[in-house]
Parts: sequence; C-alpha cells; structure tokens
Amino acid sequence: MDKEFNFIKRKNILVVDDERQLLELIESILRRDGFTSIATAGTASEALKSCKHSFPDIAVLDVNLPDGDGFSLMKEIRQMKDIPILFLTARDKPEDMFMGLDAGGDDYMTKPFLPKELLSRLTAILRRSYKNEKTVVELADCTVDFDKAEVNRQGRIFPLTAREHAILGVLYKSANRVVTIDTLCEEAWGDNLYGYENSLMAHIRRIREKIEDNPSAPVSLITIKGLGYKLLI
Repeated sequence: MDKEFNFIKRKNILVVDDERQLLELIESILRRDGFTSIATAGTASEALKSCKHSFPDIAVLDVNLPDGDGFSLMKEIRQMKDIPILFLTARDKPEDMFMGLDAGGDDYMTKPFLPKELLSRLTAILRRSYKNEKTVVELADCTVDFDKAEVNRQGRIFPLTAREHAILGVLYKSANRVVTIDTLCEEAWGDNLYGYENSLMAHIRRIREKIEDNPSAPVSLITIKGLGYKLLI
C-alpha cells in the first residue's frame, strides 16, 4: 500500500479552470490528500505553456475556457504526449458528457462536486494509467530504485536524500529531454526557487557521484549548457 501511495502521489497534475478561487480550492484539496506536484492555469494558452515547462501526468480540464474549450485543449496536449484527462465542468447536459468521453476523456465530472469524489476519480485514473510504470530504472552504470530512494551501482548501495530524490525524479519523468534549471529548482525548493542555482549544481554533483562510474565524465546525467540537464535512459 505504501508503494502505491508514494507512486501515485508523485504524479504531476495540471488543473485548468478560469475561476481562480476554484483553482485554489482544487489545489488545496489535492495537497491535503498528499499530492505534491500541482500546476494550475486559467486559460488554454497558460495550460500549454505550463506543459512545455513541466509536462503533467494527468490533466483536469474545464470545458469552457476564455480562449477556447477543454475538448480542443485535450487534443493539443495529447499531440505532445498521450496523458489521461479528467473533465471537470459546469456543463452538465448528457450530450456534453458524451461529447467529452467520445472525444477521448477518461472521465467527466460536473460542478459542484464533492472533494472526496474528485480524489477518488483522479486516483482511479492514475492507477489505471500508470499501473505498469517502472519504479526501478536502469541507467548506464547503475540501477535507481525510487521507492527505496537508493542507487545500486555495482553492488554498492547509495541512499538518496529527499532533494536528490526529487531532482532525479523530475529528470526521470522527462527522460531524454532537457529539464530547465528553474524546473529543477522549483521541484526541489518549491516556489521560492531564486538563488538556488548553486545549490542545484551541488546536488547534481552528488547525484553524479552516486549514479556515474566517472562523475567527471557523466554518461547518464549530462549538462545542456545554458539550459539545464538531461537524464539519458
């Protein structure tokens, strides 16, 4: 149960709604339940910008948006990556629900909603969608076990600190793609990310000492000069 709990709660969630108070409410509900990585957006354009910054594992979309609709936004998001979608909207007519599900939505909820129902449906979608995802990852010189928060390199075990675990987790979620310095700082230190670039570099160095045979010539965690870092799998 603990493994499943940690596995689900680590997922990135994007919530899109034009009502700012509702966004804050949903974020509060999710955080109280243990979810830690939540992005919010009030428009379709903000949502797409957020996806480029840190791609979500699931999106909760309103249908009525100031610059479009949730159905079209779902298609644009899935052109980048096929993730599960939960519609949460005031459009409560049966034909709207059928349209959302027929368009490819994984579930459809109407406002007002019960917090417990939102959590139950969201968690059920995540369990279905990611039940076969690996929590043990093979890199060039080692194995990373995210559930145990440790690295096994040639039989030697190196425990990961909480921040190393968070940074490596973000890099793994975007494996083989560049992850910006700002994204990594935000994941490790929250919204107060400014001034932590040097600390990030120190954490990257320590991660390399654990996952690389030769940390001075890394083959798994590489630097993309001027942009950030990339984890090669």
